[in-house]
Formats: sequence, structure tokens, C-alpha cells
Amino acid sequence: MGDFEGFKAAIEEEFPGWLVWRSDAGRWYATRSGSLTDAQLQAGYAMTVAADDSLGLRALLLDQKSKER
Repeated sequence: MGDFEGFKAAIEEEFPGWLVWRSDAGRWYATRSGSLTDAQLQAGYAMTVAADDSLGLRALLLDQKSKER
């Protein structure tokens, strides 16, 4: 399954401003380290995203990153 700390570090390096953790149930989460404006929230930006695995989390973070353009 891989080393969580290694995956965590790689994701946080690829997506600065996000903090990654995994729940006791094994679900992966990322939360922004900063806050969002009301306009960003209305545009679909998320403070926290969750996925079943690291690949799913990366996909969600890529989607969030695409909103910045």
C-alpha cells in the first residue's frame, strides 16, 4: 500500500497550501491552510476534500487547482 508519510509529503509538495491527513478509517483528506473568500466558495472552491485513496485525493486537488485559472 505504500508509506503514508511519503505520499503525504509528495502531495503537499505538489499542492502547496494544502495539509494532508488520513482518518482512522483510511480515508484521505486535504484541508487548505488558508481561508477562502465567499466568492471563492460560491465558485466551487473547497476548504476540505476527501477521497478513498491518494490517487483520488490528487484528482480532487487537481480539480481545485484548475479553478484558480
